[in-house]
Order: sequence, then C-alpha cells, then structure tokens
Amino acid sequence: MDKIRRHLRFHGDVQGVGFRWSARTIADRYGVSGWVRNCYDGTVEMEAEGTPRDIDCLIQALRQQRWADVTDVESEMIPTQGGYGFSIR
Repeated sequence: MDKIRRHLRFHGDVQGVGFRWSARTIADRYGVSGWVRNCYDGTVEMEAEGTPRDIDCLIQALRQQRWADVTDVESEMIPTQGGYGFSIR
C-alpha cells in the first residue's frame, strides 16, 4: 500500500498530559514517521507519514487515551517526504 502524509491538529486537553510522548510511542508501533509538537494555542500539531490504515490507527489510539481528551482532529493531506522515525519537537 502506498504511503501518504497528513498534517494533523489535535484539539482538547492535549498538552501537559504526555500526549507527545504517547504519540511517538504509538507512531513507532505502527511504523509511522513524522513529528509532533505543542502549539501556543493549546493544540498539538503533527505530521504523520505511513499507510492510510496505520495513520488512522495512530489517530484512533490517541483519541482513546484516558489521560487526554481529544475533542477534534483537523486533518489535511500533504506531500510525502520520506524519512524514518518519529520525533518530538
């Protein structure tokens, strides 16, 4: 299956709860590359590259974390970049 890349923004109670660390752990589990970072407006921004199924699994796993309250996820397709690993910025 071909890889895609998505730019994501998570809204809700997503800062100060270990969201970025969990995102990296889950991304590694699914073989998704990219990065995640906190934004000044209280959201968390992410770029994720992998198969559509793996990215969907990553998002679903983050929505199900009991310590975070994801109220909305904005998603936009962007060009793939290649690369390996998932970093916290």
